[in-house]
Amino acid sequence: MITPTTKATSGAHDERLTSSEVVEQGLVDPALWAEVQEAALGVFQLGERVAAEAGLILVDTKYEFGLIDGELALIDEVHTPDSSRYWVADTYGLGEPENYDKEFLRLWFVDQGYRGEGPAPKMPDEFVAAVADRYIDAYERLTGTTFEPGEQPAADRIRKALT
Repeated sequence: MITPTTKATSGAHDERLTSSEVVEQGLVDPALWAEVQEAALGVFQLGERVAAEAGLILVDTKYEFGLIDGELALIDEVHTPDSSRYWVADTYGLGEPENYDKEFLRLWFVDQGYRGEGPAPKMPDEFVAAVADRYIDAYERLTGTTFEPGEQPAADRIRKALT
């Protein structure tokens, strides 16, 4: 199922659209919208297969598409716990399944009374480590490799990769 949204400006929520509204509002021409949908479903099917091999269920995800030199491009992160929800397959059907997604982090902020307005509360180091552990576990399950932290600060590593 594809549930398109518009990208909200800072602080606002994305607006849900129907597939027909995407075309009717002139956001994307019909041929390009068909290409976006086909690409999204194909990437999702690949994600499902990778997740299943890792003992996970890819429940849902978001993809961001754009045009680069007039060609459709999948942009931003793909199949990370920030953009996707995973359930641990052998816990599905036994109550609330064990999961990997950003809900763990979001719920912590809600418990602190933070709902996205004003300065965010500082996360305790032990909570930061718990979030990192969850993301690392998801990474290792999905890739079948041991997580190796990248060189810090990340900005230097990114600049090197772009040159």
